[in-house]
Amino acid sequence: MFHYRPPKELRALFILHYAPLLLIILIGPLTALYHVWELPLPKLASIILGLAIFLMGTFVYFKWEIFWHRTYRGQLVTGGIFQYIRHPHYTSILIVGFGLAFFFYSLFALIVAMIAIPIMIWSIIDEEHLLTRQYGDAYRDYMKTVRWRIIPRIF
Repeated sequence: MFHYRPPKELRALFILHYAPLLLIILIGPLTALYHVWELPLPKLASIILGLAIFLMGTFVYFKWEIFWHRTYRGQLVTGGIFQYIRHPHYTSILIVGFGLAFFFYSLFALIVAMIAIPIMIWSIIDEEHLLTRQYGDAYRDYMKTVRWRIIPRIF
């Protein structure tokens, strides 16, 4: 099976963009356990909303993961989910993080999920510089064709 390893220039960013998600997973359940930093929402509604958002993020993640491993062999990938957004992996991580924050009904986890947004944007911009160097005009054309980085019609 083909295993993707991020370039050395991006490895620190990969760790950095997973850190908020890990923090949400580790700290989020403490809200329920100690009844601190609770969201000002009904708990059941927050849990159901969080589960729905989490499942949507998981769907996006697996859509990306399966397509990526079936098609990527070193070339620029522009089909599948990549024809709608340029960075579905980052999208899925953000959606999962927000879903878990609501699922744990944790204000702290929600703040961490919001802090993750600029981290992802920073990662995306750095990755796009690398992809432009790697694929040149082909990636520039792809950026013109697929304008949205992580959320269609928003960013």
